[in-house]
Order: sequence, then structure tokens, then C-alpha cells
Amino acid sequence: MGKGIIVAAKDYIYNLFKNNSDGHDANHSIRVYQNAYRIAEGYPDINLTVVSLASLLHDVDDHKLFHTENNENARTFMKSHQVESDTIEFVCEVINGVSFSKNKSNPPKSVEGKIVQDADRLDAIGAIGIARAFAFGGKNGRSLEDSLQHFDDKLLLLKDEMNTEEARIIAEIRHDYMMGFLDEIHKEMDS
Repeated sequence: MGKGIIVAAKDYIYNLFKNNSDGHDANHSIRVYQNAYRIAEGYPDINLTVVSLASLLHDVDDHKLFHTENNENARTFMKSHQVESDTIEFVCEVINGVSFSKNKSNPPKSVEGKIVQDADRLDAIGAIGIARAFAFGGKNGRSLEDSLQHFDDKLLLLKDEMNTEEARIIAEIRHDYMMGFLDEIHKEMDS
């Protein structure tokens, strides 16, 4: 499987998410793909096709965005590009292991799954994570205070949930940035 399917996957997500402005857009999936690629450099024996497709397609069936079952959008895309059935199953297994709300502290079984889960979680923290939290909150009618609660409920927990060493290093930096932001916003809200 060559670069053609990666280009097609990028085109697919840009089209699918073209009207999305809540932080689960095509640019999010591209950043997850880039994060995954960076982490994957430390694992030369992994299935890079699975990591690439899973990172790009991880939100195409997200329950917050779509009413699909059994990874219908991801499967349809891969079948239309003649991806082998065992690869489709592996990609879907990885995608199903990404979600924080569905998996909490249960790490994926495969290294590929751990990489994609870490890549997605890295995009939920740091400066990008802050922006995404408020974009999602605003689109879904959350108050400023409710969006800030999301940091305690999820975002501040992610640093300690990373599976790979590279992700842990990046997460530490992004976590510290969020802590500085939260200190400042709480000071401003209390003044």
C-alpha cells in the first residue's frame, strides 16, 4: 500500500469534516497522523500502514459526530481503496482503542494502537488542547466554567496515560503549558 491511499484518506477527511468547527476536524486528524509518525520513528517493526490509516480515520465514526456502527465510514473508505480485510480489521481495532471515554486507563494491546492513542491524546493537551477544549465547549453550549471543568475531568489526566516514551516527553511539556494557562485564567477569573 503506497502513498496514494494516504493522500486519498486525507482528501476523504477534509471532505467529511469540512463543516466541523468543534476541534474534531480534518486538521485535528492530520496532527494526530503527524504525532503518530513522530512516535512511530522509535518502532521500526510496526505496521506503518495501520498507524497511518488509523490516525487519519480515527474520528470518521466518532459517536459525537456520526451515527454509524461498526466503523462504517472507515470500513467503506478502506474497502473502496482495496485495503485487505485483515488490515481493515487491524485498523478498526486500533481506532476502537483510541477513545478516552470508552477506554479510560486500558491501553491498547498492539504497539500500533498505543502509538495512535498517544498521538490523539497529545492533540488534546497543550496549546492545541486548550483551543480545542474551548472550541468544542462553545459549539456544544458549554459555559467557560464547564469547559474549564473538562481539564480536571480529562485533559490533566492524559499526561500519566501515555503509552510510549516519546509521547511521555511531549506530554510533560504540554501538560506544564496547560498548568500555566489554568493558573492564569483562574487568577483572572478571581480578580
